[in-house]
Order: sequence, then C-alpha cells, then structure tokens
Amino acid sequence: MKKRLVAAGFVFLSFMLPHKASAANFSQLYVFGDSLSDTGNVFNATGGLFPANPPYPNRSLSNGPLWIDYFGNQLGLQPTLATDLNTTIPTQGINFAFGGAASGMGNAVVRDALLPGVLEQVGLFAQPLLVNNQTADPNALYVVWGGANDFLFPNPQDLTTPVNNIGLALTTLASVGARNILVFNLPDLGKLPGATDNRDPATLTQSTNNFNFGLQTTVAALNQNLNLNIIPVDVNSLFNRAIASPSEFGLTNVTESCLSTVDCLNNQNQFLFWDNFHPTTTAHRFIAETALAAIQTQQVPESSTTFGLLALGAVGAAGILKRQHQKSAFNPKNRVLAAQSSRIKVES
Repeated sequence: MKKRLVAAGFVFLSFMLPHKASAANFSQLYVFGDSLSDTGNVFNATGGLFPANPPYPNRSLSNGPLWIDYFGNQLGLQPTLATDLNTTIPTQGINFAFGGAASGMGNAVVRDALLPGVLEQVGLFAQPLLVNNQTADPNALYVVWGGANDFLFPNPQDLTTPVNNIGLALTTLASVGARNILVFNLPDLGKLPGATDNRDPATLTQSTNNFNFGLQTTVAALNQNLNLNIIPVDVNSLFNRAIASPSEFGLTNVTESCLSTVDCLNNQNQFLFWDNFHPTTTAHRFIAETALAAIQTQQVPESSTTFGLLALGAVGAAGILKRQHQKSAFNPKNRVLAAQSSRIKVES
C-alpha cells in the first residue's frame, strides 16, 4: 500500500488531568488520525521542516502536547511514531497519525505528497497481519479520529463520504482482531477561526452534523457485535459547551486563533485555538479528559452506543489506567514508512 505524509488538520478542546484512577488495562495504544493526533510523523517526514518552531514548539500543530500525549501518559503508554519504526521496535503501540490526513486515502491538504489517509493508515497496520495470518492484539486500545480535513479541504474528485471511510476503518480493525476501539466525532467545523477563509460556516456546520449522525449510526450498528467494544468520544458537545461557556473552562477567547492576537504572548492558556484550525495544548487537555471519561463510562462491550453525555462527564473524571505488559501480535519488521521531505504550508 502506498505511503503518504503531511500537514494540517484542524481543531478542539480538553480539561486538566488532576488525578489518576484505574479504568481499564490496555497492553498497547495504536493511533490512526490527522494533525490532532500527529505527535511528530509529519515533522519526521519533512526532515524537521514542518511544523516549524516557532510557532509550533513540540513537533506538532499546537503550542504544546496533544491530547494523545496527555491520554497516553494517563494510560502509561507512549506509542512509537510510524516514522520511527526503522530505528525503534514498538513495545507500547504505534502512532500512525499524519497531519492533513484525509479520512480515506492520501492527504487532503497536500495531495501530491506521499502521506497516508486514515483508512490507508489502518491498511498499513492490518495488511501485514493478514499476509502473515496474524491477529491484532485484543488487549490493546485502538484510536480512530478523522474526517474534518475532507470538509475543510474538499477534493471534488473523491466521491467517497468521510463517514464511510471511517466506518470501513473501524470494520477493518475489527476484522483483524481489534476489540477495543476509541472513535471520535467532529466538533462544529463552522465555528473554527478558519471557517470563514473562503469557506461557508453554515455548510461546514451542516457537514459536521451529517457526519456525526452517520458516525453514531455506524458505531451503534458495529457494536451489535458482542465481541466489539467501540467507545465513542463526544468532542462535539465538549466543543460547543466550551464556546458557549468559556469561563467554565478557564478560557477567555474561543473565537480567534491565539497566533492572530497580541494577547497570545501572555495568555496562551486562555485560548481555545492556537491557529485557524488547531487547538491549544490547554484545549487538548480537555479532549484527553473527555476520552478518559468515555473509557470509564464504557469498559465492557455493549450491544449499542451513542455519542451523548460523555463530554459533560469529562470535568472531574480522573484516572490512571494501569496497563499489562503483553506482547503484540503486530510484527514491526518490514513496517517502515519512508520519510520523504515535502514543502508544506498550513493555513493560518
């Protein structure tokens, strides 16, 4: 399968992680997504050229750690970057996420770059298992989050809907033995600072609603399989609540990108957005807390599920999820993503 790499994605929020508490035991953490979960794959693929520092100090598109950093820390799991597989044997999982990833194949932002989309990332993980007649680690946690870039940077030639791509990604993971899958819906893309840049906010909001409804229906159907535990994370409700009641989250600016204002110099932690499409590290903490709350709410397989009040229960959710050291069925050999440098721009 082709390898692709890239830049940009878009945006969100999360809450402080003050405590730790046990909720589940996961042996490894596998991540498939876009810039919201990319902790350095694009940086490595471009030889450190992107994201540039300043204004991105942590090899990712924010002003600090991403939600997956905070989340992984709580689980005691730090997945190896896919672009580091040529030098590192993964023992705690792999992060396949690339900034700019489309929900299906390729990159929505830089279409001629060799950057894998979300479904393509899942294929890169699943294909070696199928070829070698192996199965995925049933005790690992698998994360799938994507779809926004398809709406923010639409490709007229791609007629496959994002929700179908994410649904196929979930089905593929389940088919190779994944049992615990964390899947995120989208925030209201019409409320991003970049929503008005040659875009129609109302159309983005409608696209968000349609995607989230379709994803909810897909997850509910897949969870009819009692061997599956697909856990929804309702970032949409979290996002809407933070914008409606910023003071509740310790925020003062939820409409502008921090980088576009003078206040950014001293009040970064009070902004929801770092640039036009990506959240601040403070916002990423809110996302991590919401994901932890989702895991604590649903720890065993159920016949159906919905994206509901999980975001509202995020504030105050605590937990250290203890992990078991178990071997993964995934064979890291011959699984190296070639890092090819590419000049990339991000809208800001």
